[in-house]
Amino acid sequence: MQLKKATVLVIDDDPDVLTAVRLLLRPLVKEIVTEKNPEQLPTLLRHQAFDLILLDMNFVSSINTGNEGIYWLKKIRSLGSEAAVVMITAYADIDLAIRSLKEGAFDFVVKPWHNQKLLDTLQEAISGKAKGAAAAAMQAPKSGPGVELLGESEAMQEIFYKIRKVAPTDANILILGENGTGKELIAQAIHQHSLRADKPFVKVDVGALTESLFESELFGHRKGAFTDAREDRTGRFEAAHRGTIFLDEIGNISLAQQAKLLSVLQNRQVLRLGSNEPVPIDVRLLCATNVPLAELASEARFRKDLIYRINTVEIVVPPLRQRGQDVILLAQHFMRQYAGKYLKPTLELTRRAVEKLKSYPFPGNVRELQYAMERAVIMADGTALDAPDIIFSPLETAPTPETLTPVTNLEELEKATIIRVLEKHNGVLTKAAKELGITRTALYRRLGKYEL
Repeated sequence: MQLKKATVLVIDDDPDVLTAVRLLLRPLVKEIVTEKNPEQLPTLLRHQAFDLILLDMNFVSSINTGNEGIYWLKKIRSLGSEAAVVMITAYADIDLAIRSLKEGAFDFVVKPWHNQKLLDTLQEAISGKAKGAAAAAMQAPKSGPGVELLGESEAMQEIFYKIRKVAPTDANILILGENGTGKELIAQAIHQHSLRADKPFVKVDVGALTESLFESELFGHRKGAFTDAREDRTGRFEAAHRGTIFLDEIGNISLAQQAKLLSVLQNRQVLRLGSNEPVPIDVRLLCATNVPLAELASEARFRKDLIYRINTVEIVVPPLRQRGQDVILLAQHFMRQYAGKYLKPTLELTRRAVEKLKSYPFPGNVRELQYAMERAVIMADGTALDAPDIIFSPLETAPTPETLTPVTNLEELEKATIIRVLEKHNGVLTKAAKELGITRTALYRRLGKYEL
């Protein structure tokens, strides 16, 4: 459906907003109806069908829910309207945006908006993409050929939403998270959903580069620039021209290396070793590190001007132990993957195996889970994987209170305590409940509550 054939309803208690939208849309749509009072919504929807509704998220009204926009979004859906809903907000609140998408909104726009951006969003909402778009927006994006990001937890849904919003831009992204959480997959997904998807994606583990190799590897060199430079070489930045360059483990580079990198990013050009001719570059920069941002911000370790340069938007990838039921989702995915690879029959997880996976803290994160499931599938004799079949990596050290970020939220403390006690008793609920001082039934309730 085209915008010019659409009937549009705009609900906002700001008369200036209503006037601006009316003037913008009147010549472009079939009909536009504006209303200051959201409590008129039921009446309007009973008397007329709308193709598209623009709904403000913040009203001064008698409802007083703390977020009237979400209330009225639910009301629209409960009244059976099939209109695509685009939320209007004065605050770019990512949590609120995610919540509105989960409740059925197509997208949101932030006041003040660019007119063309608003028109593009409205056209997308009614062009046929609106059907199921709210769900599609929260689905895991593909991260590359044969590789897929998986996750149903709220933390991962937030990441999927961020990828969807930032990928089409050229914003520099800093991806933070522990080792093994999938930071490279996030970077691949951003590239695959960007306007540069058909151009190169170049990964460099800059943390592993020595001082002598850093410039040569990233910026290239001319023949004879140093002893082993037997021919001209294109650097990684040039190789990524018009595409994306992913600098992994950027938190481990020295201050001298940081200065060289900052110069390239500021000037948008590289100078090959042994050459005086600058080469212009056009790259989208993605970076990742397992160093916490607060620690990275220490001037003794990392230049703040470089942090600002690489961190237009940050994405924090949660450790696996904070992803609830995703542990089982991923375990089943790896189980199917390796059963096919090693020509095994269809396998299932027993209840004891599920409990063992849920109670383990996974210091090695998704990488460790993948290792454990591959080993279990290889060693499996039957069609079910039981708890003893799943052996975790001896290479990993379980996180301790000293290595974990301090938790002050009461629910998170309770959840962490339950996980620790379950791990101590190898998933035996009776023993865990006894140590926790609660009944087995009460422990079951908490396991359900925290999706453990």
